[in-house]
Amino acid sequence: MTKAYWIARVEVANMDGYKEYVAQNGPVFKKYGAKFLVRAGKYENPEGASRSRNVVIEFKDYDTALACYNSPEYQRLVAIRKPHAENDLVIVEGYDGPQP
Repeated sequence: MTKAYWIARVEVANMDGYKEYVAQNGPVFKKYGAKFLVRAGKYENPEGASRSRNVVIEFKDYDTALACYNSPEYQRLVAIRKPHAENDLVIVEGYDGPQP
């Protein structure tokens, strides 16, 4: 089974408000078996545009990644986050084929 990922780029405008989203997202991600691979660490941006925070979250498969995002629990968190941060999010299926 091929894993899937949320790849998010975030620009936080109001950190105090954004903290509420962060404080409440753990149980939702746990329910869907999510695993943080990248969570706002140090980065370089050699090409294209960027935002100040980058996040990569791993899921067991594409359907689970979509189900988490579309769940009522996560959509409630989106409503909490939106007034405080701009977010670009891609949900992408991983690659499990031959490697160089």
